[in-house]
Amino acid sequence: MITLRSQSIEQTHEIATAIAGLVRARDLIVLAGEMGAGKTAFTVGFARAMGVHGDEHVSSPTFTLVHTYETGRLPIHHADLYRLNSLGEVADLGLREQVDLGAVGIVEWGNVAGDVLGDVLTLHFEHDLENDNARTVTVSVTGHQWDTRWERLREALRPWSVAS
Repeated sequence: MITLRSQSIEQTHEIATAIAGLVRARDLIVLAGEMGAGKTAFTVGFARAMGVHGDEHVSSPTFTLVHTYETGRLPIHHADLYRLNSLGEVADLGLREQVDLGAVGIVEWGNVAGDVLGDVLTLHFEHDLENDNARTVTVSVTGHQWDTRWERLREALRPWSVAS
């Protein structure tokens, strides 16, 4: 597990950029945290770092469930599971299958999906009670997809790392 400190939206974008530099096709990134904790801000920074054109508005797909951005280095499927009621609904979206075809997945509220998503990199965002702009971000993995990149990820995230 890696614990990070972001002092601003800009730093959250920088964290996203660092992760985007190591991501590859078939990766699925789960974003967890309360409303307004930084999940969509991370996704905006990630999409920019992946080369998504500025004219493609990156926003949370709360009502459409999935947005796809195809103008970057790899296609990105950005899902929001907030409104789904069951794991069956998550499975029906076919996110893992879409990502396995050569894309990257970003899943907001994906922590509720558990085993349906398989191997994932999870970022859990928490508000700072004393500084409205600051966030604590905990990075962890499920499965082995990041095993060979974990130390490079730790090094890339060092500027925001909190000593544990």
